[in-house]
Amino acid sequence: MRNLLIVVLLAMFAVPALAQGAPPQGAANAPYTVEYYYKTQWGHQQEFLDLFLENHYPLLRKIAATGRIVGLKIETPANHMTEDARWDYRVTITYKNSTVATTTDPEEEGFIRQLYPDQETYKREEQRRFEILLAHWDLPVTNITPENK
Repeated sequence: MRNLLIVVLLAMFAVPALAQGAPPQGAANAPYTVEYYYKTQWGHQQEFLDLFLENHYPLLRKIAATGRIVGLKIETPANHMTEDARWDYRVTITYKNSTVATTTDPEEEGFIRQLYPDQETYKREEQRRFEILLAHWDLPVTNITPENK
């Protein structure tokens, strides 16, 4: 009897827990959006942005020209937040689909060599960009806005 009670109680709590997951991603060939957040050391926000725009943004644009990326946006918040919630830059990338978003681009290394012939400077500046980061996180997002009916 005691075991039956435990099973019933576990079942009662399991159903609500399963219902609280993230909304499902779209269809396999639908656009797939990821927000990339960057939190820099105080006083280094502009340095990070300059390095990002010099060394990473051109690469993202080159990838976008191939059709793998269909939307690209860089934003910064207008107001300050508490330190634990603070982020300095959000880069929102909409990929052609989830497969493209989660697999390595076979052309990326070639693009890097083409865009940055001085590989030593490129590597040093990319190292610096990550040295001044305090945190970085990626957040796949799903548009759940109902269509007009």
